[in-house]
This record gives sequence, structure tokens and C-alpha cells, in this order.
Amino acid sequence: MCGIAGILGDGAREVALLSRMGGRLRHRGPDDEGVWLDPEAGIGLAHRRLAIVDLTAAGHQPMLSRDGRYVLSFNGEIYNHAAIRAELEAAGHAPEGSWRGHSDTETLLQAIASWGLKGALEKSVGMFAISLWDRRRRVLGLARDRFGEKPLYYGWAGRDFVFGSELKALREHPAFDPAVDRRALALFVSRGYVPAPLSIYRGVFKLEPGCILEISAEAAREPRSEPPRLERYWSYRDMLRAGLADPIHAEADALDALDQALSDAVAGQSVADVPVGAFLSGGIDSSAVCALYQRHSSRPIRTFTIGFEDAAFNEADDARAVARHLGTDHHERIVTAREAREVIPRLPEIYDEPFADSSQVPTFLVSAFAREQVKVSLSGDGGDELFGGYNRYVATARLWSRLKLLPGPARAAAGAALGRVPPSAWNRIGSGLGRRQLPSSFGAKTRKWFETAGRARSLDDVVRAFLDGWPETPVLGADALPAAFDLDVAGAPDALRLMHCDTVGYLPDDILCKVDRASMAVGLESRVPFLDHRLAAVAARIPMDLKIRGRTGKHILRELLYREAPRQLFERPKAGFAIPLGDWLRGPLRDWAEALIEPRRLAREGWFDPAMVERRWQAHLDRKADSAAALWSVLMFQAWQEGANTPLTAAIPLPLGNSRGQVH
Repeated sequence: MCGIAGILGDGAREVALLSRMGGRLRHRGPDDEGVWLDPEAGIGLAHRRLAIVDLTAAGHQPMLSRDGRYVLSFNGEIYNHAAIRAELEAAGHAPEGSWRGHSDTETLLQAIASWGLKGALEKSVGMFAISLWDRRRRVLGLARDRFGEKPLYYGWAGRDFVFGSELKALREHPAFDPAVDRRALALFVSRGYVPAPLSIYRGVFKLEPGCILEISAEAAREPRSEPPRLERYWSYRDMLRAGLADPIHAEADALDALDQALSDAVAGQSVADVPVGAFLSGGIDSSAVCALYQRHSSRPIRTFTIGFEDAAFNEADDARAVARHLGTDHHERIVTAREAREVIPRLPEIYDEPFADSSQVPTFLVSAFAREQVKVSLSGDGGDELFGGYNRYVATARLWSRLKLLPGPARAAAGAALGRVPPSAWNRIGSGLGRRQLPSSFGAKTRKWFETAGRARSLDDVVRAFLDGWPETPVLGADALPAAFDLDVAGAPDALRLMHCDTVGYLPDDILCKVDRASMAVGLESRVPFLDHRLAAVAARIPMDLKIRGRTGKHILRELLYREAPRQLFERPKAGFAIPLGDWLRGPLRDWAEALIEPRRLAREGWFDPAMVERRWQAHLDRKADSAAALWSVLMFQAWQEGANTPLTAAIPLPLGNSRGQVH
């Protein structure tokens, strides 16, 4: 795992500038640094290394191919690099002489020299953000992994084309223009993240997952206000369509195929030349990863969880029970509310771009805890999106299928009537239907769903309005918002369309961004076995009735887990990795929040409508509505403005206590 940055243009002649850009990414790669430049061609690459595979100087980057044509600066891991190396040797494409070492970087570089960038990526299993200079063609290639596990930003600073793993590297260029894109800001406050290809800055973009951008030295001199044309080397939509055309009908066959694919992914991702562990929350996804990891390990694997003093947000007991059954070397730490809140001032420097998924706080805490003992940690992210784990997949598709049968006026009347039912009443109704442990947001979300569905003309309208934290944007001067949700999977059932929407949007831009920044802030590499694309291909072939059974998601994944652990360990409602944000905003965070959104300050700065924000804030304080998530977006932008340029240390210290060692 590493940090990469570079310049294509006149600025590449300045070694000091490239070093500063790389230096801003030191937290991503504290083990080594490197700069390569060709002043005549106007190209410079900077690299910071977190050494995971081949810890010797043979893994140093930027790395030149043996024939001298290519220069590679690469962030990520190629899990099947040993198989690729063997294939190259069998085909007579090994480098002349011998391999310099056993790093996946050298293997990837030789694969590119033999098969081209696209051909090498199509054979690669991994997570990555790649910059590749072709010295013969004088073309820079940028590429990102299939699901977007690793970040890559690009754009222009004056007439220099610049790129980097994080925006802080781009901001180091003296000609960088930090003008906020109001369209991106409006999307951010509605979603809690900036959706690709936009970034918070005008004229700076995120490279989309599964894509390659090639740009010549000549084209780089012409700044653009919109993203250039990309080449897609992989498509999740195409994978879903292929799966629909070739389903695995028998549950036993589907279960065996899933077992094999996930086992292979976990085995491949647990290989490293440094200590490896796994996050364990006690939920279905992380427990499945840990169970299969422990199955193929000859000794107890190391698992990590954090717990909170507030029992409503504490998963430590569940994780401990799972760890005890699996026999892992389990470590847990109980975090006080004060210790968790002390992370909040650090969020702008950690996340670099405004980011408002409040589970960013516990994600950082568990990453810092794991980093005390390991340098790599496996996670269970991606299981919900691939196997139908979110409740909204079932509820939204089912309710819309019924409500859309009503004529428009009747639907509007029904939605308006049901939308006036107080959240507390919906909580009582939900409990009466047998949902004994409802999430705190159940009533508010149900009310909002009916308000939305009454006005909707399609499922797309429902999703767009239901997921918007601010249905009417508080951002002043913002243009009309684009859809930002991709539900286009022809012939797929509505629940699968919703899963696709999350996998290509919410997953890379929220979930994977959250995990990448939190883990990289402390020099920890996080790996995601569910996002092995070969596993995703198996998941795509599993019919929806094996993913969602009745009102329960992830049916097939649960059945796989029950091969390794008793089902009674998991018969409980789905819980998120959450903090009591609503209560904190009314209590210990109130002064901090009110200073950031003070009406005169908002009016002076000109980003938000002070009256809209004040109404939402007062309704939250008065408990007339739970607006914590919507307000958190505004607060995170305001905090980001103050702290975006604070440099990260190599590893942010975390003074916590109350740890427990192995669970027997």
C-alpha cells in the first residue's frame, strides 16, 4: 500500500515540488520514498511506500521496466502476482536475466511490458491505483481497480496535469486553484460524500473504478473543466447481466461455489511479508471472512474489535462470542465517548475531502487499534452490496411495487397521509410486527419513505429522494443536481438494481473511501476479500431468492457462515458501525457545531442558506426530527474548510486504554 503523485507538464522539472507532493502522502507510505522525472519529456512521478510484499529495496518505486520503456508508480496489491509471474515465465516473457525480487510491482510492470496496460489489468486480481509513463509513446496512463478500493484524483494546476492518491498532494502545487465546485458541494450535503467523477474542487476529478485514462504530453497542456474520455476495462453492470443469463439455480451448488470463491479470496489476501489480522464486528460479513481465514490458517488468526461504553452502540460482546467459537487470537478495546469525540477534530486532515459518514470515527479507532499489532487487516466490506444485506433493498422494492399500482392522485394522497404519521408511531408499529430491536432511525426513515413515494413517478425518484439528506439543497448558487444514482441494469429485478446502484456509487465513494482514509492515516493496509472480482462473478450468478429470503438479506452468505459457526450467534438485528451522533450534537458537541453553523458566519461565507440550516438545527435540538446525518454533512464541510491543509503525521497517535487480549 502506498501513496502516489505526479505531474505531466513544466512543473515536473522541479524535484523539490515532486518531493513535497509525495511528502504530503507520507502517512500512506512511511517506509520509503522515491521520485523519478524526465525533464525533457515533462513528466515526474513521486511515491511513498508502505512495504507489505518484498520489504527489500527490490520493491522500491517508481520502478523502471527491464527494457526501459515503462516507469510505474503503483498503490495497492496484486494478489495473484505469483500466478501472473509463472504465466509470464511459461510464455517466455520473464525479464532478461532474472527477477530483481519478489514484489508484485515488478510482476505487474513486466506484465504491462508483455501484454499492455489493459491486458495486464484484465489478468490482475487486486486493488490498485496506477500511474504509468510510456517513454516510447510519451503517454501517461492512470488506472483504478474494479470496485474503487484505492483512490486516484487528477486535474490541472495551471497548465500542469497533476494527480495523486489524495487531494493534499495536488494542493501542494503552487498553481493549484482551490475553488470549491458548488455542484459537488450540493451533492455532498445530500449524500454525505462527493460522487465520482467529481471532487470538491472545480476541475479536479476522481478516476472512476474499472477505468483507464491515457493522456499525452501535448493533451496535458490543455486544461479541461470536465473529465476527459476514459476507457473502461471492466464493468460491474456487464457482470450482473452475465450472471442473470447464467444463474446457479440449486442452492447447494450456489453455496459450494460461494464457499470456494470466498475461501480463495481470503487465502490470497492473507498473504504478506508482514503481520496480518482481520476486523471482527460479530456481524455476518466480517464473521464469514474471519471464519474462512481461520479455516485455512495453521494457527489462530488475530482479530480486532472496538466497543463503546454505550450498550446501544457496543458490538464487542457479539464479536467476542464469535471469536471464542472460531478460536481466534482476539483483541478488543473499549472506547469511551470522550475518546471517540476526540477524533472529530482530526477528520478534515484524515479524509482530505469533505466526508460525512459518521462511522468514519469508529473505523479510524479500530484501524489505529489494529495497527498496534499488524500492518494488514482484512475487512468484511462489500458483503451487503453483493448479497443484499441492506434492509432498503427489500423494503423499497416491495413497497414501491405495491404503491405504484395506485393512480397518481391516490398515491399522492396515501403518501401524504402516511407521511404525517410521527416517527414514534412507526416505531411502535414496527415493534408490533415482531421487529423487537428496531434501529433508532426506523420511524424517521419510514415516514420519509412514504412522503417520498407519494410524489414519485418511478423507482429512480424514490431512491433519489429517499437517500437525499437535504431534499431541497441548502447550498447557495448550486446548479440543478444530476441524478448521481445508477439503476440501469436492464431486465434486473428492482432489488438487484438497487444493489447495483450502491455497488457502483455508495460503495466506492462512501464505504471504501471511509476505510481507505481511516486505515491509511495510521499506515494500515485494509484488504476486502468480498471485492475479489471472481467472487463478485459468482455472486452475480446467485439468484435473488438465494440472496434475499423473505425479509432477510444475505441468505446464501448466512448459510455459508453456518457451516463454520452456529446460527444462534447471529440471530439478531443488523447493526451498523455507529456512534450516538444525534445525542452528541444536542449535548457535548453542541458548542462546536453551533460555532461552525452560526448564521452570521454562514451568511458571510456564502456557501449555505443560513435560514434553512438554522431551521434544521432547531428541529433537531427540539427533537422534532432526527437531522443528525443531514447536519453532519454541513458540519463536516465547515470543519474541512478550516482544517484541509493540516499535514498528517506518519501515524496519528491514539491514547486509549481498556484493552483485552486473547479470548479463551
